[in-house]
This record gives sequence, C-alpha cells and structure tokens, in this order.
Amino acid sequence: MIEILSTKKLTNPQKELLLKENINCFDEDFIKISPIEFESPTVIENAIFASKNAVKSILNREITIKNCFCVGDKTEAYLKKKGFSVIEKSYQAQALAEQLVKKHSEKEFTLFCGNIRREELPKLLKKNQIKLSEIEVYKTALTSKNMIRTYDGVLFFSPSAVESFAQRNLFEETTVFCIGKTTEAEARKHTNNIITANRSTIENVIIQVIKHYK
Repeated sequence: MIEILSTKKLTNPQKELLLKENINCFDEDFIKISPIEFESPTVIENAIFASKNAVKSILNREITIKNCFCVGDKTEAYLKKKGFSVIEKSYQAQALAEQLVKKHSEKEFTLFCGNIRREELPKLLKKNQIKLSEIEVYKTALTSKNMIRTYDGVLFFSPSAVESFAQRNLFEETTVFCIGKTTEAEARKHTNNIITANRSTIENVIIQVIKHYK
C-alpha cells in the first residue's frame, strides 16, 4: 500500500477518498494558526484576504467591509457564506495584485494578513502607487515534528508547512504534492520531485495524489 503524509490534518471523508485507492494517509499539523489582537478602522472600503485564516480572524469584530478581494476558492466561498461581497478572486497573490493594478488602481486597499506573508502582492501594489494598509490579524507558528521514517509522498498546503517539515525531515526520494505555486516555490528549495494542484483546494491536491499513484 502507498503511504503518504499530509502536513495538515485532513477530514475523514478526505482520507476515505485516498483509502479507496489503496493510499494510506498519515496526517500531522506542521503549523499552528492563532488569532491575535489588532486594531482596525470600523469601516473598510476594500479589503484583501489571501487566506481563510485571515477571514476567520476578523469575523467577531465590529468591522464593516464593503468590498472583498481574495485568493483561492475556499477563501471566496467562506467570505460569501459569511455575507461578504467578493469583487475579485484569483488563485495566487501575484495574479490578484495584477488584477488590482489593471482594474482597480484608483482604489485604496487594506490587507488582512498573518505574521508570515508573501511579498508579491504588497510589492506590486506599491510599485504601481496603489495605497495599501496592512493589518496583522493572526500568527503562524511552525510546529515541526521528526517523522523518523520516509513516505511515498508528502502533501503541503502552505510555504510555512514546507519550512516546518524541512526543519527536521529530509525530502530524499519522496514525491511532494503542493496546493499552489507559492508552496511549490518553497518546496523547490529542497526537491524537484513536485506535483502541484491546478486548483488551490485540498481536494485537488488529493486528486493529484490519486492520479499519480494509479
């Protein structure tokens, strides 16, 4: 039986998808997300969310957000579920930044983010003189574990998880499955044996795993 490691806890239905294909999945959380105290204006015209974690961190605050711009299907679906209006969605921060430059350059934006965030989006907006405020709303802590053994494949859902895994484990001949291009870029520091999902969802990563081992 193929044995893989997910660096994020999966749901039982997600594991079942793999088991049906004779793939046994072990899972451990290699990062820990914690909301933090922050100050924010009570009304925000245009908010940017690069992850569902950022959305979760602002939910119980008295903040009115008129327009949302986000990265990923899950972030978009979660925003809509919570009653927010999503104007633009992209699958990568870089692509979202390009859309904002092209179609919304006259606007001012507030980015809700974690303590470890990618540079692409803020860098591109600043380069194009688009006003951006950043509010840190959660912290990502690396919770690395020594897995002692090797697996046929390892699943990564963020660059931070790659960094955490690399602290105490080797990549060797393992096939690495990544949720998106930014996670892939981090994994490339350690291996070229990488398969990247074509949509930024956990389910799509699982589909890539099943396709690879069929």
